[in-house]
Amino acid sequence: MTLPTSMRYVDLPSHGGPEVMRISSGPLPPVRPGEVLVKVTAAGVNRPDVAQRQGSYPPPKDASPVLGLEVSGEVVAVGEGVSEFKPGDAVCGLANGGGYAEFCALPAGQVLPFPKGYDAVKAAALPETFFTVWANLFQMAGLTENETVLIHGGTSGIGTTAIQLAKAFGATAFATAGSDEKCRACEALGAKRGINYRTEDFAEVIKAETGGKGVDVILDMIGAAYFEKNIASLAKDGCLSIIAFLGGAVAEKVNLGPIMVKRLTVTGSTMRPRTAEEKRAIRDDLVAHVWPLLEDGKLQPVIHKVLPFEEVADAHRLMEESHHIGKIMLSITK
Repeated sequence: MTLPTSMRYVDLPSHGGPEVMRISSGPLPPVRPGEVLVKVTAAGVNRPDVAQRQGSYPPPKDASPVLGLEVSGEVVAVGEGVSEFKPGDAVCGLANGGGYAEFCALPAGQVLPFPKGYDAVKAAALPETFFTVWANLFQMAGLTENETVLIHGGTSGIGTTAIQLAKAFGATAFATAGSDEKCRACEALGAKRGINYRTEDFAEVIKAETGGKGVDVILDMIGAAYFEKNIASLAKDGCLSIIAFLGGAVAEKVNLGPIMVKRLTVTGSTMRPRTAEEKRAIRDDLVAHVWPLLEDGKLQPVIHKVLPFEEVADAHRLMEESHHIGKIMLSITK
């Protein structure tokens, strides 16, 4: 394939609202050793993209400043030392940046084949949420069969993925969401109980549902606003895994006593600063343990809406309104 000399991408000339983004043209990204260049067909829209646009989540120094953390498409070039992929391969992958573009360079260790039977949009909906949930819920928090988990933001891309993965690996999931409709969607995906956080106290519901024991793991994207109730909702030897701070990063006047009494673990992580080796290990786990479940239809990404590349501002507005159930996607090239 003869590559063009320029590509379209989403430019971010300044931080601010969705309207600051614009479609611009520029050179293709260089393909460094250990990387593959993908002609992008579809890209996912994620909360970190919104945070980067707003100026609160800068990219790593060696990453593309272009928005976008997950893509799918066709490999069109490979860098030095790459042997596991070749031009023509249909792949999806977790990008360190640069996904909102017609071409994206990704580390080969963060690239995965399409699950059998998947198209580009479904494949692009996988990497960011599946990497994040696998790393935080299973690798770090150690969720196992017959345990219980509370998943906040149950209808987000992260939430819909976490509910399905928890169920697939034999755990019992509870999930919070902001409407009765969203709670029913969580239950349809496999949650034992959807909890409407606008009308119910999730800590009281968890206490009732578990006979006072609490859950073994909590996957939390709210942060400070939920911290004390999360601690109250954990069982002995439980683990709180924090992945975002939508409700603030600073918790004041919190009673830390229950953490000691119940021998709790509080952990957290972001995906972007992880090393290439750490991300490759997550990728390898997904290929071994999760891709077969996707191919068997035992779980699948939930896609709320697909918008054209040119409507990226509307995609971000939709994300910020939080009415969606599942993933918001961009269709970039055919």
